[in-house]
Amino acid sequence: MTPGSHRPRILKPDETYTFGRYFDLRFAPADILRELGASLTKAAINFSTNTNQITRLADLKARLEEAISRVSLTSEAARREVLIAPILLEVAHITESTINIEYPIEVNQYLKGDLDYYLLSKHNMLVVEAKQADLTRGFTQLAVELIALDAWIESDEPILYGAVTTGDIWQFGSFQRTSRLVTQDLMLYRVPTDLEILMQILVGILTNK
Repeated sequence: MTPGSHRPRILKPDETYTFGRYFDLRFAPADILRELGASLTKAAINFSTNTNQITRLADLKARLEEAISRVSLTSEAARREVLIAPILLEVAHITESTINIEYPIEVNQYLKGDLDYYLLSKHNMLVVEAKQADLTRGFTQLAVELIALDAWIESDEPILYGAVTTGDIWQFGSFQRTSRLVTQDLMLYRVPTDLEILMQILVGILTNK
């Protein structure tokens, strides 16, 4: 290529890209998102956390600790069933939310696929992407899902939230819809060590008006 000319596109116009395919792309996340008309930053996200006591937290923590000690968590399916689902079911109970599993959306050839978990409350929504490993590339997939969700939903919420998780490690992300800015949170939350603050954030996202 000659100096000053445009580099080749990462996303090919004659191909279709599901959400899962973005996990396999080896390009820098910022470069991928740029082609979808969004930018990426890494910063601390200031969540409106739930301040009420989570009454069944001790029981949930005990069940997760027992599961970790008894179940071989070598597959994504095992992590979903043993670690992720119990947490999200408890969040749904507290926030009176519904959980959609493998929720399909299709915006265009670049934005289509299934959301692992899509939680809806009276006030907000949350996307959770489950991965066996590699949170970095998993976050790229989550970011693309948030961009797709922006075009899919009719809600006027200014910020969309999501999380990528291996079950024992969680990382949050947000998408500011007007500026089209994806923020990758600097913090990682571990289960069961950080379960209380993790639950407060998840509940806060779904109950914040």
